[in-house]
Amino acid sequence: MSITIALAGKGGVGKTSVAGLLIRYLKEKGLTPILAVDADSNANLNEVLGLEVPLTMGDAREEMKSIGAQNPNMTKDMLIEMRVNQALVEEKGFDLLVMGRPEGPGCYCAANTVLASSIESLLKNYRYIVLDNEAGMEHLSRVVAKKIDILLIISDPSRRSVETAFRIRDLARALPITVGREGLIVNQATNGGLPEATQKTIEASGIELLGVIPADEVLAEMDADGRPTAVELEADSPVVEAVFASFDKLGLS
Repeated sequence: MSITIALAGKGGVGKTSVAGLLIRYLKEKGLTPILAVDADSNANLNEVLGLEVPLTMGDAREEMKSIGAQNPNMTKDMLIEMRVNQALVEEKGFDLLVMGRPEGPGCYCAANTVLASSIESLLKNYRYIVLDNEAGMEHLSRVVAKKIDILLIISDPSRRSVETAFRIRDLARALPITVGREGLIVNQATNGGLPEATQKTIEASGIELLGVIPADEVLAEMDADGRPTAVELEADSPVVEAVFASFDKLGLS
């Protein structure tokens, strides 16, 4: 049975970098095959993994709306199965699927139903599913996942950002999906730790603090240059060591 790990957090906290490092962690532990799903409308998981994406599911969904007029001999089911296979970017140990742009005007009910069915069937082929999401996760219940085994919420050290993380947790609990374990990873910490006010806020929330990732100039420079951080960061990087220690606490196997 596949294990689904979803990552969420507000923009700018390094969520996608952590998602990329999670895929690297699972690969190095031999916990493959992995399906990485970029469900953020501002998709850039492929960039931290150093991959090109020829087609997104958003493209396929738009095409499905007019498939009958364009080709009466091809059903929506046939099209979406073909497009899912075309959209999968295959790498050693993992595949990447990019959801792409959000829904536009008009009715997408039929398109989403077919897409959800196709992806649900696809998930059975993988040991781990890694979902990189935006802060609002309502689309997960419609398209990508009915069950999240582990929800990783990424925050920066500010109290405001941490409180946003709690709201994301509460949103996930309100969705018509099953959420298992929840954990917080605080990224971009300076001076080796968290401000006292932030620490107290986390403790009062009851959420599990999995780890604190230090701010790192090397990572910042790589991001600025558009380099694939999940691939090129050295194993002894403070970021890699800290984030891998956070993942160790999950007891993945």
